[in-house]
Amino acid sequence: MHAPTTAELKLPASLDQFDHRSGSLLERLVFNNRLGVLLACLLVTLVLGFVAATKLRLNASFEKMIPRSHPYIQNYLENKVELRGLGNSLRIVVANPDGDIFDAKYQDTLKQIHDELFLLPGVDRSWLKSLWAPGVRWNEVTEEGFRGGPVMPDNYKGSPADTEQLRANIARSGIVGNLVGTDFKSSMLLVPLLDQDSASGKPLDYRALSASIEQLRQKYEAQGKVKVHVIGFAKLVGDLIDGLYQVALYFALAAAVAAAIIYIYTRCLRSTALVIACSLVAVLWQLGLVAALGFELDPYSILVPFLVFAIGVSHGAQKMNGIMQDIARGAHRLVAARFTFRRLFLAGLTALLADAVGFGVLMVIDIEVIKDLALTASLGVAVLIFTNLLLLPVLLSYVGVSPKAAARALAAEQKGTTNTGVWAAIERFVERRWALPTLIVSLLLLVGGWLVSRHLQIGDLDPGAPELRADSRYNRDNAYVTSHYSLSSDTFAVIVKTPAEGCLKYETLVEADRLAWQLQQIPGVQTTVALTNAVRQITAGSNEGNPKWLTLTRNQDVLNYAAQQASVNNPDLFNTNCSVMPVIAYLSDHRADTLARVAASAEAFAGEHSAPERQFLLAAGSAGIEAATNVVVKKAWTQMLLLVYGAVALLCFITFRSWRAVVVAVLPLILTSVLCEALMVALGIGVKVATLPVIALGVGIGVDYALYLLSVQLAQQRRGASLREAYRISLQFTGKVVVLVGVTLAAGVVTWALSPIKFQADMGILLAFMFVWNMVGAVLLIPALSHWLLPGKAQQAASGHA
Repeated sequence: MHAPTTAELKLPASLDQFDHRSGSLLERLVFNNRLGVLLACLLVTLVLGFVAATKLRLNASFEKMIPRSHPYIQNYLENKVELRGLGNSLRIVVANPDGDIFDAKYQDTLKQIHDELFLLPGVDRSWLKSLWAPGVRWNEVTEEGFRGGPVMPDNYKGSPADTEQLRANIARSGIVGNLVGTDFKSSMLLVPLLDQDSASGKPLDYRALSASIEQLRQKYEAQGKVKVHVIGFAKLVGDLIDGLYQVALYFALAAAVAAAIIYIYTRCLRSTALVIACSLVAVLWQLGLVAALGFELDPYSILVPFLVFAIGVSHGAQKMNGIMQDIARGAHRLVAARFTFRRLFLAGLTALLADAVGFGVLMVIDIEVIKDLALTASLGVAVLIFTNLLLLPVLLSYVGVSPKAAARALAAEQKGTTNTGVWAAIERFVERRWALPTLIVSLLLLVGGWLVSRHLQIGDLDPGAPELRADSRYNRDNAYVTSHYSLSSDTFAVIVKTPAEGCLKYETLVEADRLAWQLQQIPGVQTTVALTNAVRQITAGSNEGNPKWLTLTRNQDVLNYAAQQASVNNPDLFNTNCSVMPVIAYLSDHRADTLARVAASAEAFAGEHSAPERQFLLAAGSAGIEAATNVVVKKAWTQMLLLVYGAVALLCFITFRSWRAVVVAVLPLILTSVLCEALMVALGIGVKVATLPVIALGVGIGVDYALYLLSVQLAQQRRGASLREAYRISLQFTGKVVVLVGVTLAAGVVTWALSPIKFQADMGILLAFMFVWNMVGAVLLIPALSHWLLPGKAQQAASGHA
């Protein structure tokens, strides 16, 4: 299983002396048919490149972001039609910078915006709310009974009389702080969205919708009459997708950094270009397969192409280094390519399988966007087997490396065999006086990191949209809406489900009222809204406004009348047959601890008060959906770590056939994972859909380093070499490239810190940290752990004699 190193292979004096029938069946199949392999890869590249260019789309889906099998989400989806105002929607605030909402020109602009939004694809028109929507109504109690109508007066022309009528209607409607700003300088349009475009039947195109909203904003702000503020999932995704087009620049920058570092190491332009080109071909294949299978790239899977590129650079650099060493010793480039293939194919294949495992365990997470990420990443790993383990050696067998670069590599290797330089210092970590302090420091870091990581939180830790920068347009819009409206966009709704007409029963209304009161006592809840509020007001209004009647009466006829009046002005308080009634809590924010408090209280109430005639079902609303997502993410975090480490350990055991080697390989990865969690705490990053894959990806890629180093080290030890000698050869053969790749990948992803998308910047910092620490752990901890766990025969005999 462990092939000899370059120095041990007997290189033929010329290509004529090389036995082309030697090697494994796969080696003979690939290298004896090199031209066929190149033509096949060229054809696949052209086909998949065309598919990627013509069919690949960037988009996102609201339902892909939520855990569909969670009870909260199932309850929401089952009653989704009855709760249209509590799902995916936009809130568009139109502010008058030079006056208030009663200005006639402002109202004319607001009407035009309302009409344009009404016609946009994907808008649920029947539930669109604004001052110009006929469903937004006022009512009052007079001596003759109830009187009401649309808030916007009939035949409104902007005259002083019309304006005074509008002012009175707004005051009577109770929409101040909801659809009208508390300072009367702005009003809101609530725009519920459909999952599909009703005209085409296709899934809602969030990028196109966001672009339409942005055009509308620019159009009316350019006139200088209004300022438009937009918040909601669709606008957030649209901004993320727009920001992702800048990702191409960071991808190019990362590729340039990788190429520069590899060239500085090799001083060989041709081999550097081949490594980068094969990695880019892998990315192209992966994108083509994603498009061919009907998948879309979304803001959360956009990092996958770069990870595929990064893994390709890692494996390509190892192949290039091996071929360079053989050519330096006088081997023909074809012989060098075949010998390198023999030595490294199995280690590379195992490492790619470990990468695939790191991605594959994400499939257990019950969030479709994460499953898509896992699948697309697995496709990328699969294509790397062809592009970097097969295609690259074949290309190098034609091109080779420059003679100067090969001579320089040989000189550096011969210099590295002396007891000077940094590599000689690293060799000393196999000695007890170096290994013991290293393990003590690692243990202290592990304990300290674990203590800090205990404060790691699930979900959002900041107001607004943590996916974007705090000073982004979206978060500035969110801050404006929060400060000028008393009811936030973070709604947590408990669904009260009864038989038909059951929500009008006195017992049901009393229980719903108790729930609303209980939720209102929780810190972070601004207020609660339910049918009971309207019933109280209408009952009191029916009795000359006497506050003694501001209650829920036991008289069913009174309740029926109150509900009938409520349905005219507040149709979203219950459905048409009164079998679904939401109790809505408006939250001050959507931080993880706020959601956890509200969900725990609502669950406790539902458990105690649900009965056959009425069920309290959690949960709807943006905050309810996010609370369910947090629950799934919290469970998946631990489950994912156990699975990824279990699978990586199993692969390492199959490769090394030694439990001691497995421990040596896995312990550095565990230290890096714990320190990464501590870093997340320090940076204020919570565990959520965007950050969940980081640890699994870091472990999957990080184990590559251990596989390459330990494969050579164990091969030498099993041939009788001492631990120090074995590790020296491992450093010369693969260790230098491990350091090179770690630095290269970290330098590439750290450029993401400049991204306008905050979660991408966070992921760049975390991945750079994991790349560096996985590399440091592999180079320093592997020899230190090997001193005790993999000492070798010579060291064991010396220890026994002592």
